Amino acid sequence: MTGNTFTDTFRHKGLRKKLTEIVRNKGIKDENVLKAMETVPRHWFFDSGFLEFAYEDKAFPIAAGQTISQPYTVAFQTQLLEVKKGDKILEVGTGSGYQASILYQMGAKVFSVERQRLLSTKAKEMLPEAGYLVKVFFGDGYKGLPAFAPFDKIIVTAGAPFIPEPLTAQLKPGGILVIPLDDLESQIMTTITKLADGQLVSRQHGRFRFVPLLGNKAQE
Repeated sequence: MTGNTFTDTFRHKGLRKKLTEIVRNKGIKDENVLKAMETVPRHWFFDSGFLEFAYEDKAFPIAAGQTISQPYTVAFQTQLLEVKKGDKILEVGTGSGYQASILYQMGAKVFSVERQRLLSTKAKEMLPEAGYLVKVFFGDGYKGLPAFAPFDKIIVTAGAPFIPEPLTAQLKPGGILVIPLDDLESQIMTTITKLADGQLVSRQHGRFRFVPLLGNKAQE
């Protein structure tokens, strides 16, 4: 994305198709996830000087010491969410806005909270211009967004040392929370399903690497 113009050339589309096939070959089976990944221009979320990295299956640094997640990781988390059209989804950690755009492309109503003022401001401006009508808020992700709860699904895009209780409280019965847990060098991707009686059932899905989820503060 350069100068608020959103170009998407045949070359970009071709690179995106190749990237989607790489992700598919790594085991992503949800066709809705793959279709969204092939549709959303990842290069729009990169500064113009780094566009050649946009369609590699790698994480990449963005502002405020954060990263745009590896496409495979985005696809893996999204697949675990079992997104259905019309789902009301809370994202904790807006970052570049790429993950939120994938969810929006899949037909979800997306609410995203970001603790870095720089990133939340940028995403709040850029996403609507790009056609992704995501509601972005500046605040502490550990607290979720109680004013807009409950949510069908919640996705956390940073490594958390524990499951924040406000997030499970804001999850509907039958809902799914996807969160990378652990404060070590890597995290265990975990799904928490909330049963009808409020009981929480967790499952583990392998190790990934995320920047840490920092609580009790938001960064100006």
